[in-house]
Amino acid sequence: MKIFTDKLPLRSALVTGLALGSLSVQAQKIDELYNQKIREYTTDARFLPASVLNLPDDPKIPSPLKHFGQIVGTPGVIHRTPEIYGYYQKLAQTSPNISVQQVSTTEEGRPIQLVVIGSEDAMKRLDHYKKQLALLADPRKVGSQDVEKILGDTKLVYYLNGGLHSPEMGSPEMLMELAYRLVTSQSPEIKTIRDNIIVLINPVSEPDGWDKQVDWYNRYTKGRKEYDDGFPKSPPYWGKYTYHDNNRDGLQASQELTKALYKIFYEWHPTASLDLHESVPLLYISTGTGPYNETIDPITIGEWQIMAHHDITTLASQGVPGVFTWAFYDGWYPGYALWISNNHNAVGRFYETFGNAGANTYLRDLAEQKYAGDPATTKEWYRPVPPTEKVYWSYRNGINYMQAGVLASLSYGATNSRLLLKNFYQKGLNNIKKGTEETPRAFVIPKNQRDPAMAAYLVNQLRTQAIEVHQAESGKNKGDYVVLLNQPYRNLAVSLLTKQNYPKEAKFPPYDDIAWTLGYLYGVDVKAEDSVNYVPSELKLLSENVNYAGTMEGEGTNYVLNYKAQTNVLPALLWLKGQSKQAKAVVLDTKATFGGLKDTLSAGAVVFKGLTGDQAKKLAAQFGLDLQATKAEPMGVGSPLRQHEVTLPRVAIYHSWYNTQDEGWARYTFEQRGIPYMSINKDHLKAGDLRKKFDVILIPRMRGTSTNFIHEIDKRFGPLPYTRTPEFPSHGFPDASSDITGGPGFDGVDKLKQFVEQGGVLVTLDNSSLMVAEAGITRDLDEVAAPTLFHPGSIVTVKNRRPDSPVMYGFPEIFPIFRGIAPLLQTKKHNRDMMLMQYGTKPLKDEEEYKGLIMGMPDKKPAKEAKATPKKEDPYVVSGMVRNEQTIIGHGGIFNVPVGSGRVIAFTFDPLHRYLNHHDAPLLWNVLINWNHLDTPPVSATADTETPNRANSPVIKTGDN
Repeated sequence: MKIFTDKLPLRSALVTGLALGSLSVQAQKIDELYNQKIREYTTDARFLPASVLNLPDDPKIPSPLKHFGQIVGTPGVIHRTPEIYGYYQKLAQTSPNISVQQVSTTEEGRPIQLVVIGSEDAMKRLDHYKKQLALLADPRKVGSQDVEKILGDTKLVYYLNGGLHSPEMGSPEMLMELAYRLVTSQSPEIKTIRDNIIVLINPVSEPDGWDKQVDWYNRYTKGRKEYDDGFPKSPPYWGKYTYHDNNRDGLQASQELTKALYKIFYEWHPTASLDLHESVPLLYISTGTGPYNETIDPITIGEWQIMAHHDITTLASQGVPGVFTWAFYDGWYPGYALWISNNHNAVGRFYETFGNAGANTYLRDLAEQKYAGDPATTKEWYRPVPPTEKVYWSYRNGINYMQAGVLASLSYGATNSRLLLKNFYQKGLNNIKKGTEETPRAFVIPKNQRDPAMAAYLVNQLRTQAIEVHQAESGKNKGDYVVLLNQPYRNLAVSLLTKQNYPKEAKFPPYDDIAWTLGYLYGVDVKAEDSVNYVPSELKLLSENVNYAGTMEGEGTNYVLNYKAQTNVLPALLWLKGQSKQAKAVVLDTKATFGGLKDTLSAGAVVFKGLTGDQAKKLAAQFGLDLQATKAEPMGVGSPLRQHEVTLPRVAIYHSWYNTQDEGWARYTFEQRGIPYMSINKDHLKAGDLRKKFDVILIPRMRGTSTNFIHEIDKRFGPLPYTRTPEFPSHGFPDASSDITGGPGFDGVDKLKQFVEQGGVLVTLDNSSLMVAEAGITRDLDEVAAPTLFHPGSIVTVKNRRPDSPVMYGFPEIFPIFRGIAPLLQTKKHNRDMMLMQYGTKPLKDEEEYKGLIMGMPDKKPAKEAKATPKKEDPYVVSGMVRNEQTIIGHGGIFNVPVGSGRVIAFTFDPLHRYLNHHDAPLLWNVLINWNHLDTPPVSATADTETPNRANSPVIKTGDN
């Protein structure tokens, strides 16, 4: 329309916004049928903000109604990703204001696409604006250029993320309607958005899970009449590996959807991002209760507040109830998808809209819902208009709320774009200033490490975060990696490489993990330096990822690895298996030395045999392991040498059908390490003969109780197939069953117990250890009541009680592990040898030596004890926070429990937590390496003496443990 071109006469430009709005309605035809359907599908006029009405009826560009035959939000209608992407392609074919590009591909082969919306002029200059934003992202590149001039020639990019959590089904549909509105509407509000900013839309950020969820809805939940009837609201899997934790992958960047988010950010540098979720009533706009992340720039905290209150005010002006901020989430953990923005000097926000996990309408009861201690139905400073205790909530209601909120957010961005861009630039400057003027000035990752391959991995993970890393190419510290902190992402480097100090006095519980110090999680020594002790000419900025190639020294055909629980040892053993029939590996089960080698090797050292020199060099280089070649044979130190040949096990990873989150992380970790496994479920347990098929069965962490473990999804909902069919093609992956209800039952659990009794090794992680104990597979583990213990995900100190146990090989006496909220288990006192590792360094009270009088025995004169300075105990909390930690100290972290001819190795934490705590994972790899040699000798038999013993004993090869 000519009246809305950029060449408005001065008289027209002075017309009030209200008059302009009136003119635009008159000038542009409104789709009254669309309006009628919106009103029809909205259950209450108060749930209908005015801003979502009056969608244009464009003669050339198809609306969702014209394209699909129904409006967005039609009851019972949800589209798969090909249909959604097809609609955007149609918009791009008919409008110059929108384009579509593929960013990447998911694990299951579906495209991840990005939609770009802007004015016609902006769409022609996208590359220019990308370059301008890249300049603002790194103030060092601005140099002597006029910042104000750059700001004046830069467009703010606002990123919208949809469909991350698959059962939250509003955003992928809503965003189609929003996109049509943004490219067609000539209202002043929409035109301001289109002219002033560029909008990016990721329509379905988890396409694999979305298609599974749409099929699940059409197959099962579309006909459900009650929301809270106990029926599963989503399929057992979303992505190939991750479920809800797909929004906890920001630090790992392991999943394809996360890699796509990083790719989008680094290409576009969106100044503001909004992640669209569904959960709490009726619309939560993120700020969080705090405590806020210690390293986040105060500007960002201010932006969270002002943008949230702008949105609340905008919606309040439209009479919309149930919109609130503050009382949900905290703002501490930096690993969410939206924190890609916050960590990189942009502003990341999210919405939680009330949703029904589909396109149904339900009567929802809010009476029992509380957030930050307040009912969801009370008027508060942060909730100006509360909802009633019950709401009749439709699919369209949620779409109305979400779209009205997004429009408010985009309007704020459009009218404050220069301020947000300037803040973006200023935050980069603040980082550089802090790195120059405050301490620490640098982080050093020394060349000499327990596991140099993990040090290289840490460097690469920092580079994934766009943190600059240098390497010393000369000088006395040649080979060190150095993170100089006078860089734009200095705060993020500090966050990742220093300990977290979560306040014990925090009023509300944290939303997620509270510690993530990567040096501890990866087992890498990282030093904070208050001064830079390197000559600039010695340092070279890394421009590509690094790899540690292990070394081989000496001569001979025995290739010795000083085992320090290096992450790549198990993959190396698997590689060895395929080299030749003569190739083998032997684990030394006592301290040992080799003639000609200066080091005394702790128990767990590995000797590779039957390799050629070239094969040994390849093993060292490929897996980052330092080997010493020798012709000598090992000699025991302190006791006769014991050793055993490695025979790698047949491994199964068990999954339930009601909770697959952590099983997915386990599968992902195994595949990343190249460890073969078979995925099994309840049907395999019920079929029996497990010992004929497997040597080790791993049960990753699962939520719930033994009842959930035994019975899983209620059989009253069965049969419930999860199988691929022509009608539901996304189902049946990554596993399938003709009926996912009922669980293994008592018979399946009994057959799992038979597997152990017949010589199998059952490994249980975290809560699964309690479930297995409660199910009766072992009777030697009891739950410890600790009602006052509060242990959110933190890095804590543990003690190696049995260094002679193969499970503990490679670990020192005291070391850190990651532990979250999990049950505590313990054995009776006479079985404490089963406890391989304990929390903290102090013993339990019943293990302390009794020094008092004993009735019935002669009194002993107290021996004179030399006054010694009390040993300073290592603090339990290394990073994070634990309340009432005294209730866990001394209790068991890992148990080795014999059951028949086999055993249960029970962890009371998760060594495979979200592909993060790589330092802890070798505790599990030790079980697999030594699965048939886990029976440690009595403590007295391994006590050190002063006399070395030469190895004349044969290699032990055992078939049972």
